[in-house]
Amino acid sequence: MSEAVRTTTASRARLAAVAVALGSCLVLAVPAGNAGAAAADPVPTVFFGDSYTANFGISPVNHQDNERGWCFQSTDNYPAVTARSLAAKGITLAVQADVSCGGALVHHFWQQQELPFGAGNLPAQQEALQQDTQLVVGSLGGNTLGFARIIKQCSDKLREPSLLPGEPVDPDKPASECKDFFETGDGKEWLDYKYEQVEGELEEALQRMEYFSPDARRVLVSYPRLVPADITKCLAAAPGQSELPFADISQEALPVLDQAQQRLNDIMMKAATDNGADFVNLYAHTGSNTACDGTDRGIGGLLENSKLELLGSPIPWYAHPNEKGRDLQAEHVATTIETALNQ
Repeated sequence: MSEAVRTTTASRARLAAVAVALGSCLVLAVPAGNAGAAAADPVPTVFFGDSYTANFGISPVNHQDNERGWCFQSTDNYPAVTARSLAAKGITLAVQADVSCGGALVHHFWQQQELPFGAGNLPAQQEALQQDTQLVVGSLGGNTLGFARIIKQCSDKLREPSLLPGEPVDPDKPASECKDFFETGDGKEWLDYKYEQVEGELEEALQRMEYFSPDARRVLVSYPRLVPADITKCLAAAPGQSELPFADISQEALPVLDQAQQRLNDIMMKAATDNGADFVNLYAHTGSNTACDGTDRGIGGLLENSKLELLGSPIPWYAHPNEKGRDLQAEHVATTIETALNQ
């Protein structure tokens, strides 16, 4: 049995023990009839997630007066845009909290998150859930998979010191050999283990959502597609840019990134389906808005300057959604929420 499976099994056992101890109290505390609340009523909602929910790179940033500023959560992230678009249709999301934070791993849903530069620790995201929460929406998984580490394994430029977290999977292996590294031997074994870890931890997070907010619809949002099917589009810089969308990552390595993302997408979809949650398949809907789609790109290039600065220097997008990509996220999330609430 792998370490990831053992960890998840132990966590579920602990959660089950808590459920036995508190079950009778929680049953008494749940108001009758909440599950059938009409969509026209305000819907108590919690958003969770990582930098793709926080929409890292889009200015301005929330909570600049406290440690949550280091989450780089945009004041106009896709949760905010989604809430506005639904309000225009008469669906009001009563947002109880948006705890999305850059750098969040799946286990930060139930464990505190350490912020960079010793800025402090944030409570587990599940603490935002309430008994009357009716909707829980967000994305987690990419950081637990270690997508930034995969990118750094394939790029010399991205191995240089930056705000992009993590180290290459194996810094002794040259970036030019990353395709072979991830398809054979230790690299493939590492990647297989990380997928197993993501799957087990996502299942636990979804179960915890159901436990703490038993009447809530849960919506797991996947990640928008980064690399197009036609990788030759990645051989030209976007208009107004000098760097290629994926910097110095070789053309033969780009399908490795896409395959890694597609496998993550499949695991997220399976976790949602197996646990009775709704799933927003952004990967399937954003193939024409990748980082390599020029003026239609919904993803900022790895080294393309975002709208944020730190100490007077611009911060790159590091392959996060730009405003167009943010609006695509909001569009598909809003559609899924509307459908779910009207069922």
